[in-house]
Amino acid sequence: MKNSDDIQRQNTWPDLIEKIRARTSARVLVDRAGAAYSTATQLELREAHAAARDAVRTELNMEQDFAAEFIAAWELFEVATQARSKDEYLLRPDLGRNFSEDVARTIQARCPEEPDLQIVIGDGLSVTAVTEQVPKLLPLIAQGAKDRGWKLGQPFAVHYCRVGIMNHVGELLRPKVVVLLIGERPGLATAESLSAYMAFRPAAGHSDAQRNLISNIHSRGIAPELAAARILNLSAQMMQEKLSGAALKERFPETGWMKQLRS
Repeated sequence: MKNSDDIQRQNTWPDLIEKIRARTSARVLVDRAGAAYSTATQLELREAHAAARDAVRTELNMEQDFAAEFIAAWELFEVATQARSKDEYLLRPDLGRNFSEDVARTIQARCPEEPDLQIVIGDGLSVTAVTEQVPKLLPLIAQGAKDRGWKLGQPFAVHYCRVGIMNHVGELLRPKVVVLLIGERPGLATAESLSAYMAFRPAAGHSDAQRNLISNIHSRGIAPELAAARILNLSAQMMQEKLSGAALKERFPETGWMKQLRS
């Protein structure tokens, strides 16, 4: 016969499971059939895996992926790294870190030099993330930069983009801060997660040690409004302290968005 403690645990356990599940998108405490996942869980996993593969393999097409009004408002243009195809990009990461001489000249012709903040849009490993998050995030960052009196560079999109492309952008345009909005490697929780890599005066030879990162920008992670506030706050820190990367620790002002981040 069950004692009162057993009955209490049995009654409260389902509520506890739901509370744990509500805190994470990970597949914890899911239903099973014997030693295997239930059919519903297995099908959901296969759907998530397919979405992740599609996010990696899809090609960025600005005319299809972004509204015409958005492209026109920001005068967006497209360039590509030295990688010539998606397959080459995946097999040769080094080619995704540099532009050809022709592309470099195009960027220099269309972008003003020495801005305070240069935003670059990179397809990365998830075009899904770029098309979902960038139209929300770019205007917020740009407005915040304007409010602070910063000179904003001309944003542009990069096909077959690796994080190291920031160094070449820094060499070409000499901005104070480069912000690379790039699709993260998708997992089985979401394929819509965007990263913002940031660096103060990036240059040839710089590595991740000279970069900062705000990741997990998506509906179930860091909301665009909060991400923009953090990007602007960290950019201001970089300009003030004239450095970035491991030597710079992100400081959070005691504001409303800071309380949101802690909650």
